[in-house]
This record gives sequence, structure tokens and C-alpha cells, in this order.
Amino acid sequence: MRIVLVTDAWEPQVNGVVRTLKATRHELEKLGHYVHIVSPDQFRSVPCPTYAEIRLALTTADAVGARLAAIGADAIHISTEGPLGLAARRWCKRNGLPFTTAYHTQFPDYVAKRTGLPADLIWPFIRRFHAPSSAVLTTTDSIRAELRDHGISHVRPWSRGVDLDLFSPDRPPHPALTDMDGPIQLYVGRVAVEKNIEAFLATRHTGTKVVVGDGPARAGLERAYPDVVFLGPLFGEELASAYAGADIFVFPSKTDTFGLVLIEALACGTPVAAYPVTGPVDIVGDAVGCLDDDLDRAIVGGLGRDRQACARYAQSYSWAESARQFLAALEPITPELPVAA
Repeated sequence: MRIVLVTDAWEPQVNGVVRTLKATRHELEKLGHYVHIVSPDQFRSVPCPTYAEIRLALTTADAVGARLAAIGADAIHISTEGPLGLAARRWCKRNGLPFTTAYHTQFPDYVAKRTGLPADLIWPFIRRFHAPSSAVLTTTDSIRAELRDHGISHVRPWSRGVDLDLFSPDRPPHPALTDMDGPIQLYVGRVAVEKNIEAFLATRHTGTKVVVGDGPARAGLERAYPDVVFLGPLFGEELASAYAGADIFVFPSKTDTFGLVLIEALACGTPVAAYPVTGPVDIVGDAVGCLDDDLDRAIVGGLGRDRQACARYAQSYSWAESARQFLAALEPITPELPVAA
């Protein structure tokens, strides 16, 4: 099957959407499918306001459609609600072609954080965007329930996975963490306003706070919290060793639909402290961490959880199963519905 993934989020961005799509493509190709990515780097683009590392494609439905037609797609998946997603959606509707979409991020809350607009103003756009899709793929029961509450009922499961060969409790701690005062409290992810990192940095627990990642809020947070260790972005074995060297992983975000970093931390044996919101509520049970509306209490409650139990729990997440869910939700383009140029 020739599968096209249309996404506004792609390399060189470093985030959960990109990592999910790359892992999904890898698993689908292992199954013998051809996967073509349509992404902003294939078009003229401009920096996203307030977030320059994200590029917004400057294109039209006809230009995107020409690429889709040239590929001869057997199935089309539109992964994001940005300019490319809108253009592909418009072209598919015009040609009567089925497509699936995904809800990766709490987009209304994300926009609200960046613009000050009420999230309720964004939900009509989300409903309109996803309404013509054959299925809306998203991660967890709580997110699917929330989408149904907002009038989006055609939802399908698309969970996430973890590379257990890379993320393991047997990893030696990252050298930067070995001489730190404990407990070492770690955050990994984009350093941006929607991740609510300041809530973590303002907690009062003794020990050392460590931030791994980069983003537009980093410089300001480094100035405001000089006692926090900012390691910048880490990848591969270095990232795994940072998880393994921490005593607890702190996840302050309230705008995620899942949080890949949660299961990566758990796979390395590191318990989780987070708010009881979508994402963590579906992943973090009492045996592997603590959820609390007070992040200080969540850190206290999560410290000391059994690291082997955390690692065993993470083994239930598989990229192969995630790809099978994705494949099962696709709506094939039949011979009666040819992709027209």
C-alpha cells in the first residue's frame, strides 16, 4: 500500500508528533508498505510567529494535490491542523477522496497559551477540520472522551510505543547527573510556554532540577532559575542515560494528549510525577508514579516507586502495535475514487 502522511510537523523539529510519525513510518515500511511524507520542507515556508523553529508552508491545495496525485496514494492521512493539513484536506474534499486525521495535541489549549484567546473559540475550527475525515486517530480513552464531548465522535485508537532496546533501566546514568545533589528531578521535552515548565521549576523539593530540551522559553527560564541545570537537547543513548540517572521524571504539561517522554522515562525505571490531566491519567498508575494537582505533592508521592516495576510497565507499549492500529484505521482509496491531478 502507498500511504501518504501529510504533516506540518517534521524534521528538524524535535517533538512527539515527529517522533511518532517517524516510528510509524519505520514500522509500516517493515510491513512492506511504501510511506511518503508531505512536509513543510518541500514548499516555501515562513517561521511560525513566537516559535521560529516551526516552519509554516506557503502553498495551495492544488500544489499539495499535485504531489498527492503524483504519488498515486492508496491511502491519505492528514496528521496536523496546520497549513499543509488544511490544503490537503481541501484537495481531498474537492476530489471526493477519503482521508484520516489525527489529534496529537490539545490544540485549543496550545493556541490559548500562545495567544491569550479562550480555548472555546478554537474548538469550532477543530470540529470543522476533522468533520470530513473517515476517522480521527488519537491516543487515549480520556482524549477520545473529550473529543466526543466536543462533537467529534468518529474517533479511533492510535497508541504510542517505546524503543526498549534504547530506553532501559540498565543504562548507566548520564555523566552530567552523577555528581548532582539528589533527588534528581528531570524534565524532558520542548522548552516552550505550553509545556508549563515553570510550574516544575517553581516546586520546592530539595535536590537538583534538570531540564533536557530546547525551545523559545529556554533563555528566559535560565535567567529566572539560575539553580536549574539546563542540558539542552539530548538524543539516543545520551537521552536514555539522562532518564536512567534521574530519581523522578516531572511532567508539568497540561496540553499533551499522551506524552512519549512518560513511557521513555518509565522504560528507564524512572517514576513519574505529573498533574492528573489527559495523557498522564491514562498512563501513570500508583505503581509507577504519582498524580496530584499539587506538583510538589506529586514529586514526594512518586519518589521511591519501584524502578523495576516502572520498567516492566513500559514494556506494554509497542511501536509495532501502534502501527497496526494506524493501518487498521486508514480508509483506502478505491478504484472508483481515483486520485486526480
